[in-house]
Amino acid sequence: MTAQSAGMGRAALARPRPRIRARDLLGFVFIAPWLVSFLLFDLMPIVSGFYHSFTNWNALGIADFVGWANYREALTRDPLFWVSVNRTLYFIAGSVPLGIFAAFTLALLLNANIRGTGFYRTVYYLPSVVPTVAAVIVWIFIFETRRGILNFGLELLGLPTIQWLSDPNWAMPALIIMSLWTIGAAMIIFLAGLQGIPQELYEAAEVDGANGPQRLFGITVPLMTPTIFFNLIMGLVAAFQAFNNAFIMTAGGPRNATLLYMLHLYNNAFRYFRMGYASALAVMLFIVVFGITILVYRSSDRWVYYS
Repeated sequence: MTAQSAGMGRAALARPRPRIRARDLLGFVFIAPWLVSFLLFDLMPIVSGFYHSFTNWNALGIADFVGWANYREALTRDPLFWVSVNRTLYFIAGSVPLGIFAAFTLALLLNANIRGTGFYRTVYYLPSVVPTVAAVIVWIFIFETRRGILNFGLELLGLPTIQWLSDPNWAMPALIIMSLWTIGAAMIIFLAGLQGIPQELYEAAEVDGANGPQRLFGITVPLMTPTIFFNLIMGLVAAFQAFNNAFIMTAGGPRNATLLYMLHLYNNAFRYFRMGYASALAVMLFIVVFGITILVYRSSDRWVYYS
């Protein structure tokens, strides 16, 4: 029995190893551009950012290792850090729920089988592909105090006008209102989810005497929770990284009323050339976004329904 086992072992060793086939090599060739791009432009900057968060570096000279000093400064000695955190949470609390609600409502309206639906879907989606700078310039004119469209409408209603971009109390609401400009992408995703709900469920509910609100909250909303969950995650990640609108429209003003976290990070990196400190801010943002994403994902077992 031992000799037989030894013979089988020698036969296994003598068996030729499988060679990499040409088809496998071709697959590596096709993914090589993405792999090289990922290594050079994604993985290496991430690793570099983690390393430089522990250094004092101005992007040109030698990086001096300072340990946890950058993190301690952010949490204890930088007053603008907590201002930017507060402003970002304010923006998230306003823009994410409003964006999901508005996109879902539009999707419900545009899911109806009426004439011209395709045209309206296109119209509501187009703002999502408009260049950011062009959209911000348009919104600056909309928020303009004397000749802006919003204040013109307030005057028609007999209400006092608002200094949208120069009043610290209204600058952030202005950014939140502008964030609704790009709900078209989420609306399209909601439309896809709505069209995937079996019509037999609505017909059965109607036979049972369910009215419109009962069908909405008893069938549509539960079956749309996976889509709501997806848009919630994407909305949270995008809101934490919001930068363009605040940078172009207000530059963080007035009086730091719109100093979002990413704008504070940008100022330290490219205005003050404190790349090490900016890297620490980026690492903390990554940890917070990752943690919140995990918490939302864990909570999905309680409210997301998968049919």
